[in-house]
Amino acid sequence: MGYTVFMNRSGMRSQKRKELVEAVVLGNEPVALVARNFKVSLRTAFDWLSRYRQGGWPALNEVARSGRPRKIGGDDMTWLYAAITMQSPLNYEIPFSLWSLNSIRTLLHKERGVLLSKSSLCRLMSHLGLTPQRHLYLSYKQAPDKIRTFLDETYPAVVSLAKKQRACFYFLEEAPLGSDVHQGTTGGKCGETPSVYDGCGCFGYTLISGVSVRGDMHFEVIEACMNAEVLIEFLKKLYHDAGHPVFLIADKARYCQRVKIQEFLETQLGKIMMVFLPANFPEPNQQ
Repeated sequence: MGYTVFMNRSGMRSQKRKELVEAVVLGNEPVALVARNFKVSLRTAFDWLSRYRQGGWPALNEVARSGRPRKIGGDDMTWLYAAITMQSPLNYEIPFSLWSLNSIRTLLHKERGVLLSKSSLCRLMSHLGLTPQRHLYLSYKQAPDKIRTFLDETYPAVVSLAKKQRACFYFLEEAPLGSDVHQGTTGGKCGETPSVYDGCGCFGYTLISGVSVRGDMHFEVIEACMNAEVLIEFLKKLYHDAGHPVFLIADKARYCQRVKIQEFLETQLGKIMMVFLPANFPEPNQQ
C-alpha cells in the first residue's frame, strides 16, 4: 500500500511539473502568473523549466535522471529574469541601454559564468516569457491634474455643448511627410539585397486631417509649412464639406495658439468650435 501511495504522489508531482511547463512553453503564459496559479515559488518554476530545456518532457518525471549536466539552473534563471525585468544594462556596466541577445549573453557569462549560444538563449528567453518588444515613449512633462480635469470636466461639457449645437466631433491632426523615409520589404535571394534607384532628392509635404468619431476623414496635403492661415483655410473647407457645425479637438501646436486663430473662431461661433488638449496628451504616437 505504501509503495502505491508513493507512486501516485510521484505521478501527481510529475504531472504538475508538465502542466506548469506546458502552460509557459506552449500556452505562452507569464511565468510569474503560472507559478502563482500552481502555488509554487518562482524559483521552483524556473527549475522545472530548466529541467525541460535540458531533457524534454521525460526530465520532468519523478525518476532518477542522468545525462549531460544542465548549463543553467533554476537559480540562474531566476536571477536572469529579475535582471532583465527590473534592471537596465547600464546597471551592469554594459554600454547599451536596451536588452539585446548579445548584451544578455554577455551578462549571463559575466555574472553567472554561463555561456550559451544565441539559439539556446532564444529558447531560454521564450521559456522565461520574455520577448523582444518595442518600448513605449512616455512624456514626463505631462500634468496629471490637468489631464484628469479635461477627462472628467472639460470633455463631458464639450460633448454636451456639441449635442446642443448638433455638431460633429473631429480630431485635428497634422503630420509631416518626407521623401527620405524608406519603408517596406521585398522578396529576394538570401545574401543578395535588391537595389532601388531614385534621385535621392529631399522634399516634404504636410498632411492635415480631421477624423470624426465615426471614422469619416477629411484631409489635405500641402506643400507649405503649417501656419495659422493654412489651418483657417482647412477649417473652412472642413465645415463646407461636413455640411453641419463641427467641433474640433486639437493639440496645443504653436499655430493653433495664434491670435488669428482665436479671432477666426470668435467669428465662427455655432459653426466651427475648437477645444485644446492638455500639453503632451495623449502619449506620443507609437510608430
